[in-house]
Amino acid sequence: MTVLIIGGNGFLGAELVRQAVSAGLNPVATFHSRPGDHDGATWHHLDLRDTLRLEEVLDTVAPTVVINASSGGADWAVTAEGGIRLAQIAAGRGIRLVHVSSDAVFSGTGRERYDESCLPDPLTPYGAAKAAAETAVRLLSPGTSAVARTSLIIGNGESEHEQLVHALADGTRHGALFTDDIRCPVHVTDLAAALWEITQADAAGVFHLAGPDALSRYELGKLIARRDGLDPARLPSARRSGTGLPGGLEVRLDSRTTQQRLRTRLRGAREFLSANSPGALT
Repeated sequence: MTVLIIGGNGFLGAELVRQAVSAGLNPVATFHSRPGDHDGATWHHLDLRDTLRLEEVLDTVAPTVVINASSGGADWAVTAEGGIRLAQIAAGRGIRLVHVSSDAVFSGTGRERYDESCLPDPLTPYGAAKAAAETAVRLLSPGTSAVARTSLIIGNGESEHEQLVHALADGTRHGALFTDDIRCPVHVTDLAAALWEITQADAAGVFHLAGPDALSRYELGKLIARRDGLDPARLPSARRSGTGLPGGLEVRLDSRTTQQRLRTRLRGAREFLSANSPGALT
């Protein structure tokens, strides 16, 4: 099996590469701005907006499976059109695709939890772009490809949320952590291991890869602060409701059905951010 990791120099992509090398594999990965730091991987420059370059990379690598771990944010041309373009070309060549999506495809309204059967109803451009791409994957290769939705990714001090917590505690950044913005954080090592398990098992369909703990961004921030020896009292808090900021407030991914299919255990944030948890800070 030859696996191509799209976005191998990103936060999740780098962990996918690291785990592959640790397992004795020779991963192939793409980058947009600069290659990743891991010497055990083969790197190819790729812009998902460039159809000819995408076809060239696929011709060169000839992958059996592609894991799309890229993050183009709210850039429609990258996240939506790039994801759709990849799904079309992969389906045409018989290449299996594991597409990483987001809980941003859900509005967080009218439902306590979102399981794998729930249809997207995004409120933001980013959520709409992710929903468009994952819909293309599901429709073009329904029996072979996988869509893996996840939530806030935490784990080694380098995630955006962990960096924000440090900056707020240090007073080097203004802002606040919202007490009414609820998500189900997942550890990056758990997420990457689950994606590799799905990839190697040829599993198809929709998967939810999030932790079992539903926490506000403020609650999560306090856990990160305690783990890292910071004073949680220094973290400013606020409510997001009424600010006019777009996006769902309470988006709880229900991963129980997916968890029953996996050997990899998706830990909750209260566990993996505990000072006594192995791998709490990797």
